[in-house]
Amino acid sequence: MNKLYTFLLLLGLVAPTLLPAQDMARVRQTVDTLTSKSMYGRGYTFDGDLKAAEYIKNSFKKMDLKPFAGDSYFQKFRFPVNRIVETPQLQVNGQALVPGQDFVANSASGSGAGKANVLPLDTLIFSDAKAAQRFFRKDFSKVALVYPQREQKRLAGLPAHYQQLLQQAKVHIILQPNNLLTTVARQQEVVPVLEVLQRAWPQQAKKVYFEVLADLNPQHQAQNVIGFIRGSQQPDSVLVFTAHYDHLGSQGREVYFPGANDNASGTAMLLELAQHYSRPENQPKYSMLFIAFAAEEAGLLGSFHYVQNPLFPLKQISFLLNLDLLGTGDDGLMVVNGQVHTQEFELLQHLNGQHHYLPQIKSRGKAANSDHYPFSEAGVPAFFFYTLGGTAAYHNPQDHAAQLPLTKSPEVFRLITDFAEELMTTEAH
Repeated sequence: MNKLYTFLLLLGLVAPTLLPAQDMARVRQTVDTLTSKSMYGRGYTFDGDLKAAEYIKNSFKKMDLKPFAGDSYFQKFRFPVNRIVETPQLQVNGQALVPGQDFVANSASGSGAGKANVLPLDTLIFSDAKAAQRFFRKDFSKVALVYPQREQKRLAGLPAHYQQLLQQAKVHIILQPNNLLTTVARQQEVVPVLEVLQRAWPQQAKKVYFEVLADLNPQHQAQNVIGFIRGSQQPDSVLVFTAHYDHLGSQGREVYFPGANDNASGTAMLLELAQHYSRPENQPKYSMLFIAFAAEEAGLLGSFHYVQNPLFPLKQISFLLNLDLLGTGDDGLMVVNGQVHTQEFELLQHLNGQHHYLPQIKSRGKAANSDHYPFSEAGVPAFFFYTLGGTAAYHNPQDHAAQLPLTKSPEVFRLITDFAEELMTTEAH
């Protein structure tokens, strides 16, 4: 890209063309659909992730994107996942707490039900040997062991025989200070584990009643969804757009995690880009691959699977843009790998300065925090875009469509299409 800056100087002398437009009503409809209860958080209960995959596949078909391998848009793989298959229940001193609002099951929780006496953790066990001996003489099989989230690491560092005693507790209750943040687990704990907001936990808690039903599926089938547009001039050079469509799923039928910002927003942007480039008048010079990844929340499994089983040679990928957490933008955009691919980042800055799309564009170095990472580690040049400001809802039931502002979605869309056009034009010179 050594001719980049000469080209940009010339670009400033050219009369502006019509800006690509994004259909915001369609974006909202996409986000509403992906976050609807019928998809149960696009996770591993009630076929939520499969329903989302089918929706994206049908969208690709309507746009006339082509499946790259045979006649299937799906790239399938399997992995183990723990599922909370019924909505958990918790009563403290006879008063019911609200699942999804006051508490959730830990994603790795085992199954269990019953009554238990509350046993607060004695933190002296970490510094006083005699206190530890007294504490571990108790009969843990009848208690609900209660401790703050900050003590989890210290508990994990206790001697093995103490660990074994802790696993005899009837239930573990972890008190969270601010938010109920959950994730996806590929293993199951021996005991039931509930996470409760500190403010919802009574100071004089004495007795609990709980129910948790979990199921470890050792061979859950997931599917990346992949659509392809052949380039008009350099079809062997590929631009790749990616976003993960999965989220955390549900805990039974009453509690689900909508995942509006994470990552219905990025999936909606992916579909908008596919819609744009699928129009005959916008056929790209390079080929374009649109990948909606599964199982990002389980550890970037979909993107790792693709990198290990690529449908297109990785060395032919000119650049990859990963879209995750794109529902805001009040405070601009963050570019992961911006400090790695500095010329491309300067191009973004130039385009943004020219058109005043976003308040700022910031850069970070390498980070293993989304689906760009397996590609970067394999030598593929890649950026991960996420927007800044706006909603703080994350990995909890509050990340729903109605609270998602989509403040700068049209501007981010234009920045991406401008950036893609410059990559294809500049590299061709």
